[in-house]
Amino acid sequence: MRDGRVLLVHRPRYDDWSLPKGKLEPGEDWGEGALREVREETGLDCVLGEEVGVSRYTVEAGDKEVRWFLMEPRGEPGALEHEVDALLWVALEEAESVLSYARDVEVLSRLR
Repeated sequence: MRDGRVLLVHRPRYDDWSLPKGKLEPGEDWGEGALREVREETGLDCVLGEEVGVSRYTVEAGDKEVRWFLMEPRGEPGALEHEVDALLWVALEEAESVLSYARDVEVLSRLR
């Protein structure tokens, strides 16, 4: 988050808007993985803040657990990776109208 806004990512593979997230690499803890995934998807280096929630759901590959952290961005977004083709800073109150998944809306509701 920055100045009351949250950064959303668009993934062309799914044609959706979501919060940055991904999978842990071997040996990573949740915080390390979250920072790496945000950096990979947005080009932003961030300072890790508090954990704000957990989402669990099923995808084609099986069950998925996502741990959500508040982060303070340092600098501006950089080059986007292949999974993400657009970024959007949106006011926290407006994110619900952009996000594609109720689970992401629920996570952001904890920040109000």
